[in-house]
Amino acid sequence: MSTQQTPSTPSPPTAQRRTRITVLAGVNALEGVALAVGGIYLLIMGLLGKPESTQQAETVGITLVALGAIPLIAARGLLLLRSWSRGPALITQIMALPVAWTLLRSQGALIPTGIVLAAVAVTGLVLVLNPATTQDLGIRRGPRATPDA
Repeated sequence: MSTQQTPSTPSPPTAQRRTRITVLAGVNALEGVALAVGGIYLLIMGLLGKPESTQQAETVGITLVALGAIPLIAARGLLLLRSWSRGPALITQIMALPVAWTLLRSQGALIPTGIVLAAVAVTGLVLVLNPATTQDLGIRRGPRATPDA
């Protein structure tokens, strides 16, 4: 049995990642999972022949699964503090706003869904556009090469 202990400090990306980045990654992961689950549901219903147009259900299902991959990849990149992940995260939040607006203008149970989606998208936008997030991801702002220039 070894007397050496494993270090209690986390790996560098985890140690430097702030709560803001973790929450933003969680928001993106939530949206990605929701898209993928919705797509899988439509695919299953299309294969079972439940909707009026099975071809349309399968096409939309495949599209939703593919679109769900974008925020999931962005979430992973955010957790690893990759600067490229800010773009897909921002695009995901911007694309969620018109969907939320459409749901809000509908009827019935879709209105609360629109409210939740709007809240999640606005939260994601605030987090991704926060200057501290940009700094945490190592993205330089402006044409300056050095901070003192």
